[in-house]
Amino acid sequence: MKYFKKLVGKEIYLSPMNPDDYEIYCEWINDLTTCIPSGVATNNYTLYQEKDALKKISEGQAFAIVKLNNDEVIGNCSLLDVNNIHGTAELGIFIGSDQNRNKGYGTEASKLLLNYGFKLLNLHNIMIRVLGFNQRALKSYLNIGFKEFGRRREAFLINQSYYDEVYMQLLRKDFRSDVLDKQINDIINLS
Repeated sequence: MKYFKKLVGKEIYLSPMNPDDYEIYCEWINDLTTCIPSGVATNNYTLYQEKDALKKISEGQAFAIVKLNNDEVIGNCSLLDVNNIHGTAELGIFIGSDQNRNKGYGTEASKLLLNYGFKLLNLHNIMIRVLGFNQRALKSYLNIGFKEFGRRREAFLINQSYYDEVYMQLLRKDFRSDVLDKQINDIINLS
């Protein structure tokens, strides 16, 4: 597949999504290690549905997460429900294969996407929802700077146990990352 380095980090880059990746996405989204933490385990996804979904998603603020060293797509992230009047959006992210989890790729991708949202889209408030049992994700979001602002108690039932849906948000003024600053300043100073 062909990817384009829109936002570049140390280990990964974000590229516009390629709808032709629907087969690997279908494999990931039907894998319980991906779909349970994402809250979509009760859905079945066919190749046709996933291809259609990727076409729709790729028209918005959605990016493939791609490894820098070998151009392997490992997941995606996006800004959903972008409201340009109020400067708000919701961040969504997943790393598809278990072998690529817990290596910092999701944190790095989130930081790149937040830089994009705050510094280029001029957003003010970005939120994320995470299921309470997903401790790895909660820890990552807290380390990035997200703050919990609410919980929907016992909103997710799996295997006869209820889990909270945790709502977190990050304001532009509280975000600490200079990932795009040098790139942006270098481009502006060339003009």
